[in-house]
Amino acid sequence: MKTINDFNFENKKALIRVDFNVPLDEALQVTDATRIEAAKPTILKVLEDGGSAVLMSHLGRPKGVEQKFSLKNIVDTVSDIIGVQVKFVDNCVGDKVDTAVAELQNGEVLLLENLRFYGEEKAGDKEFAEKLAKNGDIYVNDAFGTAHRAHASTAIIAEFFPESKCFGLLLAKEIESLEKVLGSSEKPVTAILGGSKVSSKITVIENILDKIDHLIIGGGMSFTFIKALGGSIGNSICEDDKQELALSILKQAEEKGVKVHLPVDVVAADAFSNDANTQMVDIYHIPDGWEGLDAGPKTNVGFSFVIAQSKTILWNGPVGVFEMKSFSKGTIELGNAIADATAEGAFSLVGGGDSVAAVKQFGFANKVSYVSTGGGAMLEMLEGKSLPGIDAILN
Repeated sequence: MKTINDFNFENKKALIRVDFNVPLDEALQVTDATRIEAAKPTILKVLEDGGSAVLMSHLGRPKGVEQKFSLKNIVDTVSDIIGVQVKFVDNCVGDKVDTAVAELQNGEVLLLENLRFYGEEKAGDKEFAEKLAKNGDIYVNDAFGTAHRAHASTAIIAEFFPESKCFGLLLAKEIESLEKVLGSSEKPVTAILGGSKVSSKITVIENILDKIDHLIIGGGMSFTFIKALGGSIGNSICEDDKQELALSILKQAEEKGVKVHLPVDVVAADAFSNDANTQMVDIYHIPDGWEGLDAGPKTNVGFSFVIAQSKTILWNGPVGVFEMKSFSKGTIELGNAIADATAEGAFSLVGGGDSVAAVKQFGFANKVSYVSTGGGAMLEMLEGKSLPGIDAILN
């Protein structure tokens, strides 16, 4: 696997595909700069070698050119984080860009305009990719968040750098962390899958059953399993048409020697509200008119016990509606258990939008081994799919 460490960038222009798709508030200020911070080591490596960096990214889902999605809105934040005044050009191809790239000196950073202002980016247009390719000597893909897309800047462009393409430090770390979980000899391996829908995690479960020893199922998706097993789940979220599938997953797990751990009790509420009345109930006997919104105390103890025995841990999805304080305890307890196991030497990988948000909100980011930056890309890797952005560098 060729990484940025295999190249010397002295007097070279690195064309780096970064993932600066960051959230902005109404005043167009960056509200979470995690993705920019994650790209910093790659950019600094190029500058410290004595080269320059041309950065390309998308932001949001613009329909044509929309100023609220312009990357000029993030220039100051990127400059602050990297420690270099970043130059900006209001296009990503064309004469103006050619000039800005030609004038770029060693030690400087140039940020190109939003790639998705051009429909050709998402279409994976080869001519557009060729124009982008003129902006650098060595192509570096450091955008895990878009590695599952066959876009012009993430995959097609690599064709124009047959000998001079590589992974950035972030993308390399993402691949290594996932491979560490999926190919781990450090057993027991425990996967914790939460969130509301079984349907979105089916392929993941089927792909990882051969690679894990324990499967903890929490959050809204657990009610589909409980109902399939004959439980009364009240008004809890449930995919009725996926009950057969849930039973089939349990059967497959048993055949492969994987222990499945379902919640045994829940915090039930009489409304989907932080201020609702609540009661602790057995998950198989939730009263009509009540819905389970968080893992109960017995469940938290049981899950924590399994995690404490684990040497490799994958966490994807919360076990309750953690956005509401009244239903955040299960997710916090789970995070504490993973942090404790990590402190004892386990390798823990957290990924997938909501669990990443929970880890940040409750201060676990520095207490786990690795927090993935890509939601969809991570899920596709867990599903066993090959990712165009990764394949383009490897092949």
